[in-house]
Amino acid sequence: MGPLVPDIIGNDLNLILALVIGVFFGMILEQAGFSTSKKLVGLFYGYDFTVLRVFFTAGIVAMIGVMIMEHYGLIDINLVYINPTYAWSAVIGGLIMGLGFVVGGFCPGTSVCAAAIGKIDAMIFIGGSFLGVLFFAEGYPLFEDLYKSSFFGNPRFFETLGISQNMFAFVMVVVALAAFWFVSIIENRVNGVRQKVIQFTPYYISLASIGLMIALSAFMFPERKTMLENLVENPGVISSYEIKTMSVDEFAYRLMDPDNKMQVIDFRSPEAYFKFNLPKSTLFSIDNLFEKEPNRVLSVRHKINVIVADDELTEKKLAIMAKEVGYDRVWILKGGLNDFKESILGFKQLYEPRTKQEADLFRFRNKASKEIPLLIQQNKSAGPVKKIQKRVVGGC
Repeated sequence: MGPLVPDIIGNDLNLILALVIGVFFGMILEQAGFSTSKKLVGLFYGYDFTVLRVFFTAGIVAMIGVMIMEHYGLIDINLVYINPTYAWSAVIGGLIMGLGFVVGGFCPGTSVCAAAIGKIDAMIFIGGSFLGVLFFAEGYPLFEDLYKSSFFGNPRFFETLGISQNMFAFVMVVVALAAFWFVSIIENRVNGVRQKVIQFTPYYISLASIGLMIALSAFMFPERKTMLENLVENPGVISSYEIKTMSVDEFAYRLMDPDNKMQVIDFRSPEAYFKFNLPKSTLFSIDNLFEKEPNRVLSVRHKINVIVADDELTEKKLAIMAKEVGYDRVWILKGGLNDFKESILGFKQLYEPRTKQEADLFRFRNKASKEIPLLIQQNKSAGPVKKIQKRVVGGC
């Protein structure tokens, strides 16, 4: 599961790969004409909107790509770096960069691309960029309050708007298509082209079809957590899904058994967990099921994971989600913790056993009702699932 850094790709190798990718990215920019300041500033004068089309398209493709990877559990979105939002520094920085873009004819990335093929104006632009960086760094104590003002954290746009991720992606693709159409009108007027923007030719029909497919694909890859939460609310799925159950007696036996092949995955609230928790138990949340690092707990070889909650229905819903995420050896406690507390911890023999099997059962439960509370006092549970890995800092 991604991100690949630092588990699969180390930090040092990451820098080397970034350099290689950057070189290829620069080559593509150059081939696309982005080393020409005249083409770049055409965005501001209205005669060439290639920059808008390329970067808007790249953003949409990346957005859909991340959604697909998240849908199939290939990336832990919580570990993807999101630039923190400082409103005033973003506004002022954007104005300064926009002004520099218009005056100099480059942005920081395209200036390096142009300098690489020997353009003098791009080299001068880069020199100016370094002077600006030096000025900001040396003057940081003066700018710090403004730089850190109006902090909004790491918001995601669809969460701020209160809409689903899929709806936001769909709207963004539609806005992109509308923007491409609108800027084409502007281009034609500025350049004196009388050709219609929309023509019913195979080329334009193909482009429109691709745009429509990308827009609709936003609904084909819903957020995995939301999709599974909706799935387990279906009574038909609950009744037909096969999940292994463990009786309260076997569960009690395994808790007392020194053979450490069972781990208890406790999905109750933190308050309930810290008030009463079992040996060999780890506190989990639904979010942990979809996160890269906590999931290692569920992937330990030769161990069975017994999901516990107050009732069996909740356990089964969580177990279905865990199975759908891709985890095997998932069991649930029959009757839930409520039944375990009543049948084992609070065991009371109400009548004399009528068979030998019943006598053995009563004897075992009587023993378990005394030993397990001692184990609870003596043993420390694992507590909440540990998350050490931090988001890799980066971004443009």
